[in-house]
Amino acid sequence: MILNITAYFIIPVYTFLFAWGTDLFRLNFSVLGSLANRKNAFLLWGIIVGIYFYYVLRKIIHHLPRNRKETVTSVSALILLAFAVTTPYLPENRPFRAFLHVIFAFSASVLLLACLYLIVWKLYCMNREVYRPYFICLNIITVLSAMLLCLAGIVSSALEIFFTVSCTLMLIRLYRRVISSRDGYYSLKHKV
Repeated sequence: MILNITAYFIIPVYTFLFAWGTDLFRLNFSVLGSLANRKNAFLLWGIIVGIYFYYVLRKIIHHLPRNRKETVTSVSALILLAFAVTTPYLPENRPFRAFLHVIFAFSASVLLLACLYLIVWKLYCMNREVYRPYFICLNIITVLSAMLLCLAGIVSSALEIFFTVSCTLMLIRLYRRVISSRDGYYSLKHKV
């Protein structure tokens, strides 16, 4: 119940509200999070998203055989997200920290995407019919994210909102599918 509320309500609404009233294609969460009146909101957003992804990814990965790559990738992505939300983005005052923030934030997103591909690909190889929609969905998320990046020329709030919300929604559906799988835990662990 709490996962559904978090995935379908808290994360999407909070993510949209965090960027509300700003230029979605010229600003990004890093700039917004460095503003005095949004600093704590940015930290809270990172905590909510980080805890959600950690919990759901951990539960899905637990059901996978030979899951070391997925575990390392997911934990690395979440550590980098924590670094990103706690490292201030103030390019005028602290350019090196701003540079680190950009590296942390971008790397966290790339590693999260890589982790999702590792998970979905492994599940897809186990049961193509059942997990094909998730593989297609992940490819659509990737293509649309790349299009938003090219459209704005920067990692914009529009891209961050789309990526966060779409990955959140896809992941909750994947989680529900994996835990309700007729294959069950034993079969998933020993199929590949």
